Amino acid sequence: MTTTPKPAVRVLTVPAFADNYLWLIHDGEHAAVVDPGDAAPVLAALQEQQLTLTAILLTHHHADHIGGVPALLQHYAVPVFGPRNEAITAVTRPLAQGELVRVPGLDLTFAVLDVPGHTRGHIAYVRQDGAGARWLFCGDTLFAGGCGRLFEGTPEQMAASLDKLAALPDDTEVFCAHEYTLANLRFAAAVDPDNLALMARVRIEAAKRADGVPTVPTSIGVEKATNPFLRFREAAIVDSLVAAGRLEAGAAPVAAFAALRQWKNGF
Repeated sequence: MTTTPKPAVRVLTVPAFADNYLWLIHDGEHAAVVDPGDAAPVLAALQEQQLTLTAILLTHHHADHIGGVPALLQHYAVPVFGPRNEAITAVTRPLAQGELVRVPGLDLTFAVLDVPGHTRGHIAYVRQDGAGARWLFCGDTLFAGGCGRLFEGTPEQMAASLDKLAALPDDTEVFCAHEYTLANLRFAAAVDPDNLALMARVRIEAAKRADGVPTVPTSIGVEKATNPFLRFREAAIVDSLVAAGRLEAGAAPVAAFAALRQWKNGF
């Protein structure tokens, strides 16, 4: 008796607005979309790839992440997974940390992490099935070279959320929601100028953008080596903050994180 191998699940990048990335996870037949801020590019991608939408996954409530949901639901009657602790009317499957999402139509399971900071109820999805590459869909919590602004949460919350993501295996692919990488790395280079891995990354990512290639996904390992918001406890980062007059020597690590985020806000 022979069995037919299950089709591989892969991720299609769907650009939207000026710098958003919407993620279409599919097996060549069925698809789930992550953070569809705009329905039009998702519908176009589904038609072009001849895919049927089976689920919508949301990380937080901002309009550029959920704005396309109503129009998608007019075309496809699918479940909408999203954060339990945010008021998103379209969500039919509210989620919080410790829950698993078995994506309808796909051989794919995600674990849910609570990652507040950018918003109070922000969640992330981590692939759990073990059948392929490790994936993280983190919305606006962790960016390539940076992190999200603290619109609703506290520095303590965001630092803890980033620590949670940094604890994932280094080869975890990070699918964040914006093409902010070059701007983030300019700030990182100002804060961490002696980081050779960072300087090499600046060249690599600049070449990608010059060729019109996305810099996302990144990986947890790359971020741990080059992203100042995962390195805020490192002496080099702390020394830069102190030298810039943004932090008192001997301050607590969370104060360093808060000072770093405040510096980036005005950079």
